[in-house]
Amino acid sequence: MLTVPNGISLIRLCLVPVFAWLILSHHDVWAFATLVASGVSDWLDGWLARKLHQYSDLGRILDPAADRCFIIVAIVGLAWVGRVPWWVVALLLLREATMGVVLLYLKAHGQPTLQVVFLGKAATLALMYAFPILLLDSLPGAWGRAFWAAGWAFAIWGLALYWIACFQYIVGARRSLRFAAIEASHGDQAARSAQ
Repeated sequence: MLTVPNGISLIRLCLVPVFAWLILSHHDVWAFATLVASGVSDWLDGWLARKLHQYSDLGRILDPAADRCFIIVAIVGLAWVGRVPWWVVALLLLREATMGVVLLYLKAHGQPTLQVVFLGKAATLALMYAFPILLLDSLPGAWGRAFWAAGWAFAIWGLALYWIACFQYIVGARRSLRFAAIEASHGDQAARSAQ
């Protein structure tokens, strides 16, 4: 549990309320810097986990939890201050609720949590780029318009990939449950044969 990658993930999780305060109090530059630091630390903790062979169950929970918290707080904060429409928040929260139901269903059936898929990481990365860039769309002139366009490009791709990854998780969960049911049925048949 006490590993360097877990410590970095925990620090990132602690930065979430700081970021929320920064965005709601219109400290856009500091909010931007906090999001950038979060994105860098997200890459760093994964790299260190691989480099130092410091994998843990806690790390598999902390890392995506910190990512999701940052994404949710960022999108709700941006909507709250009028920078993005609320339908974006609804799409994101609906996806998170769907994933929550899938994970609870797996847990109720004694199945392990799903492995992170590449598209899920790509979606998270796109959204982690989108929100800091959207914070800079208030800059005057061409810079503001360029940041607005780039931010929305990352946001749209990130949301699309987030939902595609969600469907991949659902397919994986169904496959896992089907495999468990087949294994259980073979176990029952073997037990009956032994009798």
